[in-house]
Amino acid sequence: MNHARAILWAQWRTLRNFNRSSIAWATIIASVWYGAWLIAATVVARILADPGNLELIRVALPGGLLLVFLYWQVVPLLLAATGASLDMRKLKAYPIPLRQLFAIEVLLRVTASIEMCMILLGAITGVLLNPRLPSAGALALILYMIFNLLLGVGLRDLAVRLFAHKRVREFGFLALVLGAGALQFLISRNVLGGGFRVLAQHDVLKVWPWTAAANLAQGKDAAASVTYLLAWCIIASAFGLRQFSRTLSFDAAETGPSRAPVQTGIHPIERFFRLPSALLGDPLGALVEKELRSLARSPRFRLVFLMGFTFGLVIWLPVALGRGGGMPSFLGRNYLTVVSVYSLLLLSEVCFWNSFGFDRSAAQLYYLAPIDFSKVLIGKNLGAVLFIVLEILAVTTVCAVLGMPLDSLKLLEAFGVAGVVSIFLLGAGNLISVRHARGVNPDSSFRTGGAGRLQAILLVVYPLAFIPAALAYLARYALDSELAFFGVLAFDAAVGAIVYKISLESAVESAGRMKEKILASLAAGDGPISG
Repeated sequence: MNHARAILWAQWRTLRNFNRSSIAWATIIASVWYGAWLIAATVVARILADPGNLELIRVALPGGLLLVFLYWQVVPLLLAATGASLDMRKLKAYPIPLRQLFAIEVLLRVTASIEMCMILLGAITGVLLNPRLPSAGALALILYMIFNLLLGVGLRDLAVRLFAHKRVREFGFLALVLGAGALQFLISRNVLGGGFRVLAQHDVLKVWPWTAAANLAQGKDAAASVTYLLAWCIIASAFGLRQFSRTLSFDAAETGPSRAPVQTGIHPIERFFRLPSALLGDPLGALVEKELRSLARSPRFRLVFLMGFTFGLVIWLPVALGRGGGMPSFLGRNYLTVVSVYSLLLLSEVCFWNSFGFDRSAAQLYYLAPIDFSKVLIGKNLGAVLFIVLEILAVTTVCAVLGMPLDSLKLLEAFGVAGVVSIFLLGAGNLISVRHARGVNPDSSFRTGGAGRLQAILLVVYPLAFIPAALAYLARYALDSELAFFGVLAFDAAVGAIVYKISLESAVESAGRMKEKILASLAAGDGPISG
């Protein structure tokens, strides 16, 4: 595998050259996150290693492996973040055999769900330590891991090609989100609970890969189970190799929009884009208009915007409704606000923390044009605020269609809380966008991995940004007064404006001092392995 060593060497040199300062922070974040999953894997190993848990293993192992399968294959697609993969644009020119590239891609699928790999490794350890389970049963879980890796390659490459087509990515992802949300809702209402139990049962439909793996791990129906597992691995391998080869010869440029027909008059969307220039004038209006146009044309932004009023609604709806159908909980009473803030957090990735990412090397224009850099940041912030308002209005419309409790007071609360949180996030985002700028491919629908230092900073920024809104809810609870709630929100907004002004001045000063570093970071490309 000389080609694999060359690819890994090039990737290591890329990370070493552009991300030296992030290694320590990435190590800290990884230690915290994967440390928690290591504890979970240890618990799984202890349960499977106990000889007295044979009945529990018999009942629970198939369902547990089914959950591993769903998490591994579905969750990355729902989050539009599928781990590391080969960047085909940089590798097509080299005479590397297809099967070698496919083998590397399969190994990279581990990054899509390291958590599930840890759980399966814990399960393998437990099987090996249990004297009442056959040691050869560990082979079942190894085959099950290989099956998920191979299937993950095929599903990711299929999704990448589908999402490369204009409009297909939005409607396809919408269908995926709504389907997952409907399934979650039906399960929470015990409509499909019986069907899920049938899939997870140890003695029903033994052909399923999770059932076959569970039976083989316990030494039951060994011949049939290993046959089923090997068959699934062969099917997943053929599917993955087929999709991978098609992606290798796939040209995303061919899926671009065709030449637009000549339009007479002004389209309503065009009127929306021109609105900032008409209201604010130049140069601020032009900067806001540019931000609206560039974000609206970015597949990554459109996907996140779509997730805000679809995925955010369906993921919280079953929890808000509860099993009784009523909505007495805090989440139920404040459903619109919770979903609005969740949508705001989704948008923060593309609007706050790396506002120059989509500009990439074109950001040098901001330094060449005769404008104050503070207006550049304010223009980007106003563009983000407009999309946040549209997102909340979309969430409100869907809530009204669903018949959720909705009135003018709840709408004002949603805008108030989201507005206060946004002020603090925008202030922090300006500083982070300048000091941790990095280029982002706007044509990629899938999220690339962020720097470890940024993730560490966000662990501090998010709690601090939510403290003011939490104080408003505390005032409402303590004084039982809506006036107190909105009064505290107004005070928070005034404090946030001061914090925003100070952070804006600091960001402008840093942008002037770090000009070369910012432009170099935005122009830098990824290695042969992309996030």
